[in-house]
Amino acid sequence: MELDKDQTVMSEDKKPQDPNPRFACEGCSVLLDVNDGDRLVFARLSGGAILKIGNKNYSLKPLIGAPFGSLFQVETGEDGSFLSRIFPIKQENSSNNVMDDSRDNREIVDNNEAQNLTGEEIEAMRREGAKGDEIIEALIANSKTFDKKFQLSQEKYKLKKQKKYAPKLLLRRPFARSICEAYFKKYPARIGFLRVDALSLLLTMANVTAYSDVLVVDMVGGLVTGAVAERLGGTGYVCNTYKGSAPYPVEMVRMFNFSDKVLERIVQSSINELSSANTASPEGNNQQEGVCNAENNINETSSTSDIMVEEISATTEAGVVDIVVPESKVIKAAKAGAKASKETIEMWRENGFSSLIIAAQDQDPWSVAKDVLPLLSYSAPFVIYHQYLQPLATCMHKLQQGKMAINLQITEPWLREYQVLPSRSHPHMQMSSFGGYVLSGIRISTT
Repeated sequence: MELDKDQTVMSEDKKPQDPNPRFACEGCSVLLDVNDGDRLVFARLSGGAILKIGNKNYSLKPLIGAPFGSLFQVETGEDGSFLSRIFPIKQENSSNNVMDDSRDNREIVDNNEAQNLTGEEIEAMRREGAKGDEIIEALIANSKTFDKKFQLSQEKYKLKKQKKYAPKLLLRRPFARSICEAYFKKYPARIGFLRVDALSLLLTMANVTAYSDVLVVDMVGGLVTGAVAERLGGTGYVCNTYKGSAPYPVEMVRMFNFSDKVLERIVQSSINELSSANTASPEGNNQQEGVCNAENNINETSSTSDIMVEEISATTEAGVVDIVVPESKVIKAAKAGAKASKETIEMWRENGFSSLIIAAQDQDPWSVAKDVLPLLSYSAPFVIYHQYLQPLATCMHKLQQGKMAINLQITEPWLREYQVLPSRSHPHMQMSSFGGYVLSGIRISTT
């Protein structure tokens, strides 16, 4: 009987508790990309989740179980419009015909008389169950000027009509890059204007590798904390430290769909607890912090439960899609940022952290660095991100005066995106010219 008990325990341990990260499961967070980046929105999948495109609502149930990267298109059936997964067909490269095309748009007059198909006829086709591609083909066939247009203009015409009559939805997996790019595109102030190349620079200069103990001052919503935890992959620790009694909110960590193994490695502790000066009465501090954190957890739980509602209401004003999720069917993600244990804190007091990342857009870098830099072990790297240059220059000057670090340098990340198309490869006409500044260095002993 004992052997059977052991076997049953082992069988329970081998059960896959965490979902496959390659597939979208019920309750996980997803990034919905409508019409090639025209609209971006985060959502939590459930059977009752609804996506609003235009003036119609579409159920997100077909997305459950689909692999990330799947493409969906709006189609019309007997029961109305719905999202259906499609498999894009690879088209042959027609770049050779682009150079030989002698047509142009000089003699085309835009007087709204080129289309013979009326709006009533298009609506009649929709009621009869015509697909979006069929409506587009009918529009092309009834256009007087389509054949006269330049080939590239024809492609733009098709793309414009496709976005209107056959919108497509790309199911993307939320990870550090996609989350950072989505927020930087729509709400850069929420992440301190932290661009994706600056985020990668923080992880690289801080030497974030497996089994590292990384100290993080994250005031950008949890983006840096999630990026570090993603790179560690369930090894080492990510300690989110803070001043005072209330930790900084890290609600973006929920979007990463981390497993329980990774979430256990994301902890939080105040600077006073980590400092060796308060070792005299750790129990009193822990009790006081426990009360404060209990109150903060209640407030944060109530605020994070409304994250999706706040995202949707904000995106509505910016022309982003809406999602309506009934409260009874919302599946909340596991909460990250548990209290660090006394044994772990004691270990960090003795050995120090292996690296430090500071992303505090609302704080002076020097006021934060002078408190958390002594928590690092000697020869450990640190990086400080700020939106502006002057606060980092002041912090760098004071670090040099105090002889607290070496190899100090301020880096300005620079990024240029290119459009790569046949006979049309060139830098994007509208690019981000600013991505903040990064101060990096190595801590040394001052004695």
